Amino acid sequence: MIYPQQFEEKIGFSRIRELLNQNCVSEMGRNWVEKLSFSTHFSSIELWLNQTEEMQQILLLGSGIPTQDYFDLRSDLNQIRFPGSYLKQERFFDLKVSLNVIAEMLHFLESNHQTYPQLFQLKRGIEIDPLISRQIDAILNERGEMRDSASEYLFEIRTEIKKAIRQTEKSINESLKQAKKAGWTGENVEASLRNGRMVIPLSAAYKRQLKGLIHDESSTGQTVYVEPEQVVLLNNKIKELESEERREILRILVAFADFLRPSIDGLMVAYRFLSLIDFIVAKARLSILLNASKPDLRDKAEIEWFQAKHPLLYLSHKAQGKSIEALDIQLHEKQRILIISGPNAGGKSVSLKTIGLLQYMLQNGLLVPMKSSSIAGIFKHFFIDIGDEQSIENDLSTYSSHLINMRHFVHYADPTTLFLIDEFGSGTEPILGGAIAEAILEELNRKKAFGVITTHYANLKLLPSNENGMVNGAMLFDTKQMQPLYKLIIGRPGSSFTIEIARKIGFPKELLNSIEEKADRRQLDFEEQLQQLEVDKKELEKKQQQIRFMDDHLAETLEKYQTLYADLQKERKAILSEANSEAKEILKQSNRLIESTIKQIRENEAEKEKTLLLRKNISKKIEQLSEETPTEKPSRHKIIAKQIEKKPIQMIAPEDTCPFQIGQFVHIKGQNTIGSITQLKGDKAKVDFDSMQLFIELDKLEKASKAQEKKWRKSIQKPNNSITQEISDKAVDFNPNIDVRGLRADEALIQINRFIDDALLLGIRKVHILHGKGTGALRKLIQEYLRANRDVNQYHDEHIERGGHGITVVEL
Repeated sequence: MIYPQQFEEKIGFSRIRELLNQNCVSEMGRNWVEKLSFSTHFSSIELWLNQTEEMQQILLLGSGIPTQDYFDLRSDLNQIRFPGSYLKQERFFDLKVSLNVIAEMLHFLESNHQTYPQLFQLKRGIEIDPLISRQIDAILNERGEMRDSASEYLFEIRTEIKKAIRQTEKSINESLKQAKKAGWTGENVEASLRNGRMVIPLSAAYKRQLKGLIHDESSTGQTVYVEPEQVVLLNNKIKELESEERREILRILVAFADFLRPSIDGLMVAYRFLSLIDFIVAKARLSILLNASKPDLRDKAEIEWFQAKHPLLYLSHKAQGKSIEALDIQLHEKQRILIISGPNAGGKSVSLKTIGLLQYMLQNGLLVPMKSSSIAGIFKHFFIDIGDEQSIENDLSTYSSHLINMRHFVHYADPTTLFLIDEFGSGTEPILGGAIAEAILEELNRKKAFGVITTHYANLKLLPSNENGMVNGAMLFDTKQMQPLYKLIIGRPGSSFTIEIARKIGFPKELLNSIEEKADRRQLDFEEQLQQLEVDKKELEKKQQQIRFMDDHLAETLEKYQTLYADLQKERKAILSEANSEAKEILKQSNRLIESTIKQIRENEAEKEKTLLLRKNISKKIEQLSEETPTEKPSRHKIIAKQIEKKPIQMIAPEDTCPFQIGQFVHIKGQNTIGSITQLKGDKAKVDFDSMQLFIELDKLEKASKAQEKKWRKSIQKPNNSITQEISDKAVDFNPNIDVRGLRADEALIQINRFIDDALLLGIRKVHILHGKGTGALRKLIQEYLRANRDVNQYHDEHIERGGHGITVVEL
């Protein structure tokens, strides 16, 4: 279901139709464009996209398929179904060239059926009798004229006509020569044509000197045009022959129609194929113009687009040599509704229309300008509420028309619906408008519908949570240049930058001060918090990038270190192996020497002199071996290897997991606040944080470092004369609004307790706690804490226009 009727005009699809029409060659292709319609059938959409993608490849590769002479002969073929009818000669030539185009296209698809399988399917069942083309070639020449050889009789007639024309020219020239010689006409006068017959211009005074027929005279009456008597008979003969020629041509055309009549049904199918090819070529040409591609199509409601661009804005910027900011967006079961906020003229409505137009194009079988790795689903219902629907005839105001649209959305929405709403809730009294918008959005969310809305209302920005299927989106704004960046970031709300934009365009300072005084301070604080979030996020991203760089550098260094260690180990093993071999060789030589010495002693029966001589030989050999293996100083590599061997690479060990003790200083993981353990009970510890005591699970605690403990002790031992300065510092930095969204319950309560203490210290009597709506669990816990706190006089939810039950107002 598409709603409303003006859907295509509102999202800009009517302009896409115009572009398709411009890229069609024939009227029959444009008929397909007019019939182009939204589909919810996965198989049909997939087929259309594949056909267009294949044709896009054909055009980009310049494969040489015919892209002109797409003539539509279907009405002419229908006219010759009756005996005696015939094709007009000028349409005869259109039939010839268009059948050649069809034959070329069929041959191309047949030759490339494996490369372009989806287009090849279009030619199934199309058969054109080759005799038709041969018969046409026998009748018509390359210029589309009837050949003299089309029939024997036509050849005879045209031969007689040519002969009669030559005789006529000869006779007229003789008569003209006679007239010139007699002075009846000027010397430079030539024969001319009047009423299709050859005549001689004569002076009016001599018009009766030459026998013949007068066909015309000049405007002054001084010249008459005479057809000589002997030429009259020849011209009459030519006229008779031309009439006979026309009758013979008609006979040939009728005979050809009789020949063609049995093949008309097959030709009708072939021309439908040609019209569809024209339409697909137009879609492919448009996709090339838009740099479009086919995403991964899924048969369910889903959107995961990367680098998506508004096609019409892309063409406009391309013509001006400018770039366009692409859009990344995800809508799925856990994130169905996107709430876009941000400054005016910042691109919210363009983002909304981009999503609507691209999804509609896709379900019309058109390729879309986005990354081919994108995932695109199919929606059965498509609702849109954009622009002014005011109607004087129907007595409808702008807001009434919006409410009628919303009634339709709520009634027909289901999990296969995609709805788009621009400036949701605007057009009426802000408080009620915001309440109505919030109620409608919650109902659409309850029905599991998918959608994108744009708004400035704070209560709508507070609706999303991690569990309810809604998510915020912000249009970025350059706070330094004070101009929109037209870039969508999903995951957080955007600020309207109302006062900042007014300041940039030159509002007087006094007027701006008056605006700030009249505006709700809490709303301004909320806007300032959103702006500060943007600054903090950019700083965090910068630090994350630095950490990633350092991490990569550390990994590279570690890899080099490990490689060096491995190389040194290999060198060490090689040296030890070589030394072992040398030692074995020395032992072998020693054994041989000892055995030889013992043998000689035995042979000489242990003579004293001989024994002494042998001992000297052994000592001398030992000295030689010592000289051959001198002691080397350890090389630098060996020293490093030895050091590495002593101190191998160690992975960073987890922190000491020894049990906590009473009196030990600890802090909650991820927090900096220091407290001391006063009691241990099972897997929990009672921790004293200043004046607040909490039971916290042991796995959520970490031991405080020496530096943290020292800093804490120093803070509690400050001299009394610095207290006044501390209070002054707190007064300067204190913000009466605290944001605890995203914190765990224990973390939130610690921050709120300190926040209330600071407020009491500074004499602040009213503060605001921003905890969001979500499931309501955090709100309930905070209000239970406030109920038990003796310093709290009363508390209540914020006004619906300024956040409703997403913010608690506390009076101390």
